[in-house]
Amino acid sequence: VQLQASGGGSVQPGGSLRLSCAASGNIVSIDDMGWYRQAPGKQRELVAAITSGGSTSYADSVKGRFTISRDNPKNTVHLQMNGLKPEDTAVYYCNADVRRGPYLSGAYYRPQAYWGQGTLVTVSS
Repeated sequence: VQLQASGGGSVQPGGSLRLSCAASGNIVSIDDMGWYRQAPGKQRELVAAITSGGSTSYADSVKGRFTISRDNPKNTVHLQMNGLKPEDTAVYYCNADVRRGPYLSGAYYRPQAYWGQGTLVTVSS
């Protein structure tokens, strides 16, 4: 299983970016998906998460500015980031709890967490 993140870049404060992450490989289904970020000198933190049913949760610092969504048939998760601030500067990582095949096997009943490679978001004037 691999997660491939894309969409990072440099923007000015107040700008927008859309991150995407596609999962591929031996995937039967995916439970929770999420986006984390790690700024220089800081610990990795959860930014937003979404369940397979579409329920979402956000860090207080991004509520009202970021929107997480997913496309289950395509095994993808997106993060729309609006109103970006300098403090949003970080490497963003996607995460997915994957149920692998064969269907109803041990691997299916033990979801495993996978991480994308990280994509850099820089917010600066």
